Amino acid sequence: QVQVKESGGGSVRAGGSLRLSCAAVNQYKDCKFDMSWFRQLPGKEREFVASIEDGYRTTYADFVKGRFTISQDNAQTTMYLQMNSLKPDDTAVYMCRVVGRPTGCYSGSWWFGQGTLVTVPS
Repeated sequence: QVQVKESGGGSVRAGGSLRLSCAAVNQYKDCKFDMSWFRQLPGKEREFVASIEDGYRTTYADFVKGRFTISQDNAQTTMYLQMNSLKPDDTAVYMCRVVGRPTGCYSGSWWFGQGTLVTVPS
C-alpha cells in the first residue's frame, strides 16, 4: 500500500508563489512512481494541472504553462509543484495522484492524496 502525503498549501497574495510537495510513502526502497497534480475549484469538477513521468517527461495544463513547474526528486517518490504568479482563479484544493509504473512495484495501481488548499484572495 502507498500513502500519499501532500504539503505546502496556504494563502498567498495574487502574484505570489507557493511550492507544493507530495510524497509517496511505501514499504519498498526502490519503487519509483509517475505523479501528477489535479485541482478542484469550489463547485467545479476536478481538473488536471501537471504531471511528470519517468522522472523527466512533464505535461502541463494550458492555464498553468509558464507559471507552474513540476519536478521530482532523484528517488522519484516525491514530487514538487512550484507555483508562481498565482491568481485568484488558482484558488483550489490541489491533489496529488501517484501511479505505479507498468514495470514497477505497484503496476496498475494508483492513489490520490487528501489534497492541500491553496487560496489566492482577489
